Amino acid sequence: MSAAATALDAEQAGRRIDEVLERVTAAGDQKAVAAAEELVRVLMDFYGAGLARIVAGLRAAPDRETGDTLDELLGDELVSSLLVLHDLHPEDTGTRIGRALAAVRDPVEVVTFDEGTGTLRLRSTETGGCGCTGAPAVQQQVENALACFAPEVTTVEQEPGPATREPALLQIGTRPPQAEPATRATPAGTP
Repeated sequence: MSAAATALDAEQAGRRIDEVLERVTAAGDQKAVAAAEELVRVLMDFYGAGLARIVAGLRAAPDRETGDTLDELLGDELVSSLLVLHDLHPEDTGTRIGRALAAVRDPVEVVTFDEGTGTLRLRSTETGGCGCTGAPAVQQQVENALACFAPEVTTVEQEPGPATREPALLQIGTRPPQAEPATRATPAGTP
């Protein structure tokens, strides 16, 4: 079913929200009523912030190409997550995974993505350095970025990156003094 077929107008949506809140209120549990009202407020804030970013992006775009504006909006974590949530995002999963990984400080590359299990295997592309990989920090960055851009990814596994070779030890200093070459004594009478 397409998004247009399931779309509600504002009046219908408002009526449905009121009906749900009335049912919760009729149950008599004041904690449940307060929680339901808070949920509605949080969702309104979430969608309001996303719509505000879309409008701001479109307002800033009168002299730019439409593709540039769309790319900028798709790069916004909040806007992207709203589009994914409603199956409206125009980019495929692989493209969105790439977009998420581009936001990660330490470079990683996709080894495989299993759509059936949601498992994404990554490999660090860093070589050299101090030898410390910072894997937990990188893992958290990756997971945070994927949560917004590609929530289909449920598990992230990291393979070791390219083997890093310890640099050769380079000694810098002065040369040890060299012994003077011994002068050969020549027997007397020899030219």
